[in-house]
Amino acid sequence: MSALPSPPITATKRARGRPRKTLDERDEGNRRQQLLKAAARLFRRKGFDATSTRDIAAAVGMHAGSPFYHFDSKGALLCAVMEEGMRAALARQAGVPVTPDNPVPSLRRLIRSHFDTLHGPGRDFIPVMLYEARALTSRQRAGINKLQREYEAVWMPVLHALAAEHRLPADVHLARLLIFGALNWSVQWFDAKKRASLDELTDAAMALFIHEEAQ
Repeated sequence: MSALPSPPITATKRARGRPRKTLDERDEGNRRQQLLKAAARLFRRKGFDATSTRDIAAAVGMHAGSPFYHFDSKGALLCAVMEEGMRAALARQAGVPVTPDNPVPSLRRLIRSHFDTLHGPGRDFIPVMLYEARALTSRQRAGINKLQREYEAVWMPVLHALAAEHRLPADVHLARLLIFGALNWSVQWFDAKKRASLDELTDAAMALFIHEEAQ
């Protein structure tokens, strides 16, 4: 009995259209956010120079070179962390009712929102911006500075209104620098488990910044 003839060999058809995405590509948005959060946490705890991309990749269960699919370099990742922090701060501040016609409550709300940014969810991002800006390129720094100016611009009409009412006993521009310096320094020492609540911290800040007799 003779063997059956072999079926003709046909070429495998290639699927038309774009190549199938890898797992990282299909989950790009989530993986990018995971990298940003891990990088922010590590940059804050260890510092930018002491943190490697291997450290960041390991923190999110990725291969050592995988972060470079999402970011061109460790410096680009640092800049993205700072941008993420500032945009989150801007979004939070946008929900704060602020009016120069009622400057004292407005300043209180702005300070409370700022403390939420520094000490609430996502609290690793802004400290990285405060202490690792030296690692940015001049172009990256210009972009971050633009976001900072946008954020601080909301405060200026309130501070001017307080000065006009003699409630802010200092030059407005110096007051802005001193206020942000004092608020931002709290990332070095504030611990909600050992110290006051954010509301109590806000009360203390208001007592320092606003003229006592006018309150």
